[in-house]
Amino acid sequence: MRKFLLGSIVFLGMFTGPAMAADLPVKAPAYETPVAAPIYNWTGFYVGVNGGGGWGRSRSDIIFDPSSSSSTAAPGSASRAIDGALGGLQAGYNLQTSSFLFGLETDIQATGQNSDALSTITQTTLGGCLAPCVPPPPTVTHATLDYAQKLPWFGTLRGRIGVAADHWLVYATGGLAYGEIKTDAVFTVPGGACIAPCTPTPGGSVAGNFSQTKTGWVAGAGVEAALGGGWTGKVEYLHVDFGDIDNTFARITTFPFVGILRATSRVTDEIVRVGVNYRFGNAVVAKY
Repeated sequence: MRKFLLGSIVFLGMFTGPAMAADLPVKAPAYETPVAAPIYNWTGFYVGVNGGGGWGRSRSDIIFDPSSSSSTAAPGSASRAIDGALGGLQAGYNLQTSSFLFGLETDIQATGQNSDALSTITQTTLGGCLAPCVPPPPTVTHATLDYAQKLPWFGTLRGRIGVAADHWLVYATGGLAYGEIKTDAVFTVPGGACIAPCTPTPGGSVAGNFSQTKTGWVAGAGVEAALGGGWTGKVEYLHVDFGDIDNTFARITTFPFVGILRATSRVTDEIVRVGVNYRFGNAVVAKY
């Protein structure tokens, strides 16, 4: 009897087990919300370093004002490149609104840019007579001005406006420029020659050294890319104009040049540089 009951239970279990299992509720698979890829956000303060080169131009007009009313001097001019390497530091702040970026950046640069050029000044002196006579022909003499200029350092304070496309930023920039212009000049009058017994003019030279801090304007554009974390890299072009630079020498008294020598220069610079920035704060935000 016991064997019959045990066999009946096993037999029924073989058929009712699957049926009961079929009646149990089935748990639906968990739904996972897809996670969108994060996008880069440019907002925040940053600091960085940069390096590159400057290919500038210095254009100078040289004027000599003779003290004698019988002498006139033709103005001279000199145009030369003011080239060299440069490097420095920058810092700024970006504010990104949608795809647009607004920012402010300042930088300070040390440069090896310099130039050197010669300009010729020609003076014409009318001949005179103590008694009624036919005056001798005018005397034409020449002097040279060796005019060397350097740009030891400069800085800028610029606004930036750009368009961000995730990890890329294209921007325009412009604002204030300032820097030191150093000028070393030597005015040389050659010695005169005599055909007949006479005392030749000895000639001579006068040196002048000037240093001025000038302000001007700067404009340019650049491309910046996120490198990972808070690091970004950029390539940038700037045009800098320092305006006019006026230098007046001490009175020239090297005969036959006696008078005042003035030089007016205009210094501009074309700059290409690369840089690396580190931005403080969260570099990415989730995109929903």
